[in-house]
Amino acid sequence: MVNSASFVKRLEKILEYYQLTATAFAEEIDFNRSTISHLLSGRNKPSLEFVIKLLEKFPEVEMNWLLFGKGNFPATSEIKPVTPASNQKSNSSAGKALNLFSEESKEGKKRNTENNQSSKEVAKIVIFYKDGSFNIYEN
Repeated sequence: MVNSASFVKRLEKILEYYQLTATAFAEEIDFNRSTISHLLSGRNKPSLEFVIKLLEKFPEVEMNWLLFGKGNFPATSEIKPVTPASNQKSNSSAGKALNLFSEESKEGKKRNTENNQSSKEVAKIVIFYKDGSFNIYEN
């Protein structure tokens, strides 16, 4: 079970890292402001939908860190932090850099597929069930 007080601290750390207000954060992940307010106050626990939207929008957030405090934030990986969408609109060079990175990544995947040689290993598999529950399998 998610510890509400610890979860609130981690959520506040995310807001601070991205320099977002609760309102701006709600807009970024397309969630109600009142829901974010209730989460920050500790009144409610996060829903699966909230967690999924947050993880999709902010890839530097690891699910185990967000829910249980295990792991690191920001996640240590080759992917650099992405500026939230509202800030990208005004920065065309950042958009070009992201597109370039994306194209390079696609080309690299194509080469790996063509050669049948992939050095990637599966780190985590998450299975979501229709009843809202999920299982996490880690390597």
